[in-house]
Amino acid sequence: MPVHPVDQVPPPTQLLATGLQHVAASYAGVVAPPLVMGAALGLAPGQVTFLVGAGLFTAGLATLLQTIGFWKVGARLPFVNGVSFAGVAPMLAIAGQQPDPRHALPVIHGAVITAGVLGFFLAPHFCKLVRFFPPVVSGTVITLIGLTLLPVAFGWIQDGHPERPASPTGLGLAGATLVIVLVLRRVLRGFPRQIAILLGLVAGTLLAVPAGAVDTSATRHAAPLGFPVPFHFGHPVFQLSAVISMCILMLVCMTESTADMLALGEIVGRPADPPLIAAGLRADTLGSALSPFFNGFANSAFAQNIGLVAITRVRSRFTVAVCGLMFVLLGLSPAVASLIALVPRPVLGGAGIVLFGTVAASGVGVLLKAGLDQGDNLLIAAVALGVGLIPVVSADFYADPAVPRTLRIILNSGVSAGCLTAVVLNLAFGRAAARGGWGEMPH
Repeated sequence: MPVHPVDQVPPPTQLLATGLQHVAASYAGVVAPPLVMGAALGLAPGQVTFLVGAGLFTAGLATLLQTIGFWKVGARLPFVNGVSFAGVAPMLAIAGQQPDPRHALPVIHGAVITAGVLGFFLAPHFCKLVRFFPPVVSGTVITLIGLTLLPVAFGWIQDGHPERPASPTGLGLAGATLVIVLVLRRVLRGFPRQIAILLGLVAGTLLAVPAGAVDTSATRHAAPLGFPVPFHFGHPVFQLSAVISMCILMLVCMTESTADMLALGEIVGRPADPPLIAAGLRADTLGSALSPFFNGFANSAFAQNIGLVAITRVRSRFTVAVCGLMFVLLGLSPAVASLIALVPRPVLGGAGIVLFGTVAASGVGVLLKAGLDQGDNLLIAAVALGVGLIPVVSADFYADPAVPRTLRIILNSGVSAGCLTAVVLNLAFGRAAARGGWGEMPH
């Protein structure tokens, strides 16, 4: 019986190159939340560096859980798991409730552990919601994943300052990287074509050197070795309000991970059925529960790597497992980790346009298969996309204090808000259509 492409093991050279490509695509997303949290909590630079190393180390462990897995844990798909940026806002809110924000990490870690354990036991029940994801819903959600990620790429082009105009240097580096990736994809064949993103990032970084856009300060001051000592910031503290906030966040992350698994399942040709989703959610939540032991935060699937799989067509989960192993090693060696950080953000942004745009285009493909001319599918997709894009185009849309904080956590996640809208509309219009004879309910 032939081995499915997801379970095939590529040659060592290809494993290393494609694994490094996944590291390059997701590195910025993994280190951004620890950097934001460290700065917001007023930690010293050395402590912030420690927090970043912990984020890399725990992201690697969570990725290995997802790709290799054990028992009923792990979707065994080419998924990168990393620190969820959706958790930054509620964690900052938890820190704001403490007398001294610098001592908030034990409270945050206690809340993440509890939420992770709760999510682990909810996974086999949560996965049953997949029946509410017919093609019109899953296609809408996959499209939203890509569209909500594109502003991240634009922010990278603006060098991490979305409130400022993009500089000519940033635009030039992003445009050059984008063109290089497209040219490489057009002219190369075989394995070199599969690592066009990685080659584009290297070429873009080399172009950035004479432009003075490569920051080497992190490399000069990074220690060669380091280990995320368990509970470095103190033993976990379990505070009820913090636990409730993180449990709500965990449900949001589980919704997004379910959507990501549906998207990746479509791309790699292994549809995400309830057992696979349950196994994937167990890996997400177990990784989150274990992460605070090594000073990390909640982990979830990284949607940006779905685009990389779609472009390269390298579907092997072992390439991403190598990425997870690299993250573990990077977490143990700040000096090596700093080398990855040499890639300027605008260069990442240029590649990100390709990666994230591919995810959105994949969702459009699923929508076309769903038949937008059937019943009210077009209306369902249109409204859900509109609702999902609200927090993308207007970050402060739900910022009014009158909107409950719990509700804001859900609404400020474009994927979650759009997903819930699509599910509800599909149930309402689909069933109405079935009763009223307007057409068949989507399957």
